[in-house]
Amino acid sequence: MRITRPILLVLLLSATALAKPEVAKAVKLPLPGGEGGIGFDDLMFSPTLHRVLAPAGRTGKLDLIDPKTQKVDAISGFSTETEKFGGGHGEGTTSADVGGGFIFASDRSRTEVEIVDPRTSKIVGNAKLAGGPDYVRWVEPVNEVWVTEPGKKQIETFALDKTKPGKLVHKGAIDVPGGPESLVIDATRGRAYTHTWADASVAIDLVTHKEVARWNNGCKASRGIALDEKRGLLFVGCDEGKAIALDVTHDGKQLGSAVTGKGVDIIAYSAGLAHLYVPGGDSATLTILGVSPAGKLDVLGSVAVAVDSHCVAADDIGHAYVCDPKQGALLVVTDPYPTYH
Repeated sequence: MRITRPILLVLLLSATALAKPEVAKAVKLPLPGGEGGIGFDDLMFSPTLHRVLAPAGRTGKLDLIDPKTQKVDAISGFSTETEKFGGGHGEGTTSADVGGGFIFASDRSRTEVEIVDPRTSKIVGNAKLAGGPDYVRWVEPVNEVWVTEPGKKQIETFALDKTKPGKLVHKGAIDVPGGPESLVIDATRGRAYTHTWADASVAIDLVTHKEVARWNNGCKASRGIALDEKRGLLFVGCDEGKAIALDVTHDGKQLGSAVTGKGVDIIAYSAGLAHLYVPGGDSATLTILGVSPAGKLDVLGSVAVAVDSHCVAADDIGHAYVCDPKQGALLVVTDPYPTYH
């Protein structure tokens, strides 16, 4: 059948309108010593160093990844485990953050937080912890380091010693009944946010170290946390396979939610793209969500990753880094979706 030009043009335009964005794929990035598997937990992007921080568990290394080249630099000196990965994330370093001219990283085997000089890539100090560490966060407004200790139901706090660079001084502990799970700092509002293991998110004053609010977050089992500090949006990842946006400026009001893959743990947010990344360790998927200024969450697409890919970090040039514990690697996903408005 002969098709006239006007009809052909209509068909082509229709096909273009129905065309889906390029499907994102995960590219494997092996980490040093990861052949036996790595018990990953927290991943983070540091704007200060312009590196992705990947605490690599049993390998005894904190890996720093250059987003532009994907080059991996490893900082050694953390506890190592010679046995192959057997599940979980109980050995070595599993969380890190940057501030005050140093990198602060957990060592679960030693029950310590280690202090690293990024100029020399050497551990220059440490502080003993009261309980097993989970998240480590630098709190810029008060020049403190906070370490969550779920077994103790508390956040232990330290200050940088002004007379001895590279030394931490113990300050105290913040009780978090039912938690703490995850931790993010809101410098604009002088608060930190964490979750209980059930259905609540908790706001803590950075100066007084007191709980100032507790909101129902809509989860059955709260896990991951992320923040759009400018917009005042707190994101919650629910283990059952859901993401929720809360308004921290209006008593934790629930603004949006979206269904994701199951087995959600660590989540990440790109403020530049207004995209939320939610990996599902059970579903072996990474769900990419668009976040509107009003906090509405829309599913943009899903990427196949690996079973137990439960953690993610996002850099500032459009990559998401998803952990692959069994392979001891990161799966790098180039986000194919445009900035969400």
